[in-house]
Amino acid sequence: MASFNLLILFFAFMFISGSNAIISHTSFDPLLLPVIKDSATLQYMIHINQGSPRISVKLVVDLGGPFLWVECDLINHASFSYRPVQSRSIQCAAATSYDSPQSKKLGCNQSSCGLVLENPITGTITEGQLVEDTVELDSAVVVDRFLFSCAPTLLLKGLANGVKGIAGLGRRSRIALPFQLGSSHKFAICLSSSTTSNGVILFGDVPFSFHPNIDVSKLLVYTQLVVDSSDEYFIGVKSVKIDGRQLSIKINGGTKLSTVIPYTTLETSVYKTFTRAFITAAINGYNMTRVASVAPFETCFSSKNLSRTQIGIAVPTIDLVLQSEMVNWRIYAQNSMIRVGDDVVCLGFLNGGSKQRTSIVLGGGQLEDNLLEFDIATSRFGFSSSLLIRQTMCSRFKYPFMSRGIS
Repeated sequence: MASFNLLILFFAFMFISGSNAIISHTSFDPLLLPVIKDSATLQYMIHINQGSPRISVKLVVDLGGPFLWVECDLINHASFSYRPVQSRSIQCAAATSYDSPQSKKLGCNQSSCGLVLENPITGTITEGQLVEDTVELDSAVVVDRFLFSCAPTLLLKGLANGVKGIAGLGRRSRIALPFQLGSSHKFAICLSSSTTSNGVILFGDVPFSFHPNIDVSKLLVYTQLVVDSSDEYFIGVKSVKIDGRQLSIKINGGTKLSTVIPYTTLETSVYKTFTRAFITAAINGYNMTRVASVAPFETCFSSKNLSRTQIGIAVPTIDLVLQSEMVNWRIYAQNSMIRVGDDVVCLGFLNGGSKQRTSIVLGGGQLEDNLLEFDIATSRFGFSSSLLIRQTMCSRFKYPFMSRGIS
């Protein structure tokens, strides 16, 4: 019995090392998936075709999700390529071989490979079953034995209309999309601020070419990811500046990057200092006028008579200073201010409460129209800051596949 378990672990290690050994395809580097923003929930979605015959499936993108999970009621009875994964299998060992709450195998003595599933929007946790099926990512890329988890219908609560699951891009799970879709374990994400034009996720080494003839790879600034035991992505923000003035705040933990919350949240003490400094800079330096709060935002201004720049209204800039003063992620008006009416804009940063685990969680609104590159193998993170200052945006990525939308 012991020798059998050791054999399973050995092959699981080989699976992890090779990433694609069990999945019946060669590396698909490069691979591109269009991303669309839902207007009602502000969630970011991709589209795949699953099963044999194919069924169209929309999934919400979770940057820190450990794997892909799908509500299977519509698929598993109709697809002849659908197969449950057995508990004592190489695939199950690979899916449960790292220390994470979602990787814990349930029911060790049962025949199926059970995983812990979480809806990142609602926080609901339940059990699911590891399965494999054929997945078509576009007309040229078909994965015959893609690993994912089946989820009960109850887990769909809070997701955008028509969405059937979550697409996890997590850093550690060996069945997350970056590990199953490419040998380099490198990907980039560029979220569009528009709900009618696509952004893109790029797997592998892809030229970052945007209209009009802009090579964004030359604009990237790099820093190291802060590595912990989770699937999430963190960067080491050392300080925050507003219009060049450093805030007197204590930043606990790494700064988390998230695609499942629409706006950045700050721990309460950081939030109070941050908003107070922003208001002072806005009033004194830009002649901005405070107006009543508009939920969920507390800090709002009249947009009447505000000066305009090439990237939006003129407001204080926000700098996230990383390993040195020379490495900073600048946030301009297009990402810091949210228009909530004809004459009102609000600061798109929310109070995350005094119990927020990390001081800063950067949400989708602050990530949009920024090209972000994640190199899992080297724990390196690259960012462009706003593409608007270069007269381009995420929806202008140069690739004919981008004309295909999500319906």
